[in-house]
Amino acid sequence: MINLKESRQEFERIIAHLGEELSGIRTGRAHTGLVEHILVDSYGTQTPIKHVASLSIPDQRTICITPWDASLVKEIEKSITLASLGVQPVNDGSSIRISLPQLTEENRRMLVKNVGQKQEQTKISIRLVRDRLRDEIAKAEKNNEVTQDDKYALQKELDEITKEYGARADDSAAEKEKEIMTI
Repeated sequence: MINLKESRQEFERIIAHLGEELSGIRTGRAHTGLVEHILVDSYGTQTPIKHVASLSIPDQRTICITPWDASLVKEIEKSITLASLGVQPVNDGSSIRISLPQLTEENRRMLVKNVGQKQEQTKISIRLVRDRLRDEIAKAEKNNEVTQDDKYALQKELDEITKEYGARADDSAAEKEKEIMTI
């Protein structure tokens, strides 16, 4: 029997991934999501910055990264430079500061376009899961595991779930677009 309650976990993972993707997109103000997932070579292991340093936001346009081990400052600086964030890290010996320049209208529109692409990728992932579950429902009916009435009820419930998660993706993207366009 097909359990759509368990399939919600898959949809939740897709929405969570969208949240992670959107947190890495710059807005008008500084936030740690821009850098926390950048990998740093820490003693031969690739480790996210947030696992080797404290991240803080001293003002609206600055991110301060203070490694717990001062020997990692150069590695963190190198990793940020290689991440192509469009910013130049400033190393003061014990910490790194990233000053984010003011976003231009053109940059904002490009970021909104990027948000739209990530939103569409998320909706495609949701539809792929929906299609796979529809196939499982049809297969279950063919194998006489569910009745035709159950099949239609499951498909209706699946459509409602798909609509719900599609709306959540739209809401997340709209919220991010609003953040980007706020001056």
